[in-house]
Amino acid sequence: MHRMLKLLVLLTFFGQLVTPALAASDQKKEKRWAEQISDGLVEGETCELNAGDTPFMGIYTEASNGFTGRAVILAHGMGAHPDWADVIYPLRTGLADHGWATLSIQMPVLPNNASLQDYVPLFDEVTPRIDAAAAMLRKRGNRTIVLIGHSLGATMSAWYVASKKKPPVQGLVLVSVGGSTIDEKTNSLLSLVKIKLPVLDIYGSRDLDTLLATPEARRKAARSAGNRLYRQTEIEGADHFFTGMQDALVRRVYGWLKTRFVKKKE
Repeated sequence: MHRMLKLLVLLTFFGQLVTPALAASDQKKEKRWAEQISDGLVEGETCELNAGDTPFMGIYTEASNGFTGRAVILAHGMGAHPDWADVIYPLRTGLADHGWATLSIQMPVLPNNASLQDYVPLFDEVTPRIDAAAAMLRKRGNRTIVLIGHSLGATMSAWYVASKKKPPVQGLVLVSVGGSTIDEKTNSLLSLVKIKLPVLDIYGSRDLDTLLATPEARRKAARSAGNRLYRQTEIEGADHFFTGMQDALVRRVYGWLKTRFVKKKE
């Protein structure tokens, strides 16, 4: 089942499959996943957030060494969920072990055969979800909040930050971010030219070909924005899902977070 999900993500991320346009997240699917995850969750606790009148699930994991005032929001990729085994679970638990509370949220989701084009209307659902996540973390006393997205979640996260005059987050981590030109919302290059926050752009040397074709363009986009806080790094041997290299991903992300947001005396 998990391998099938990976295949569907690869096929749909760049729109190879064509389906009728869909305008809203699949609430029934979200509810099924919320029930399944709640029943089997080992680390962290599920919580319900609200994007306007729409409830959605989050998984909150406290920092293992106690409250630090630092937290991350995790946005998964296409067709996935907040406890997804690749990338998301390692980051939500691994960063908690390094002093960062984590809140992994359910992003808008569609049926497995949906294309990237189908997801374009769902970008409008992204803003209230991330806003709600940031508000929850702020209410719990966190003063430093960083948004981390993977794959389509990274594209959505970049668009979210770029569209905000004053984002409620202090940093952005883009893990294997795409740059499709089918719409301005899916074009991460257009987002990067508007972002002034510290950004870590991380990808694998064996990532998707379409992603490996754009690192230089992403660097140029960040430079055109005058963003001196943009950093890009490649993890040798890693694929789009960082298969077998989850620990390396956590180390790189944590290392950047520590350098950028943790005072040396801590």
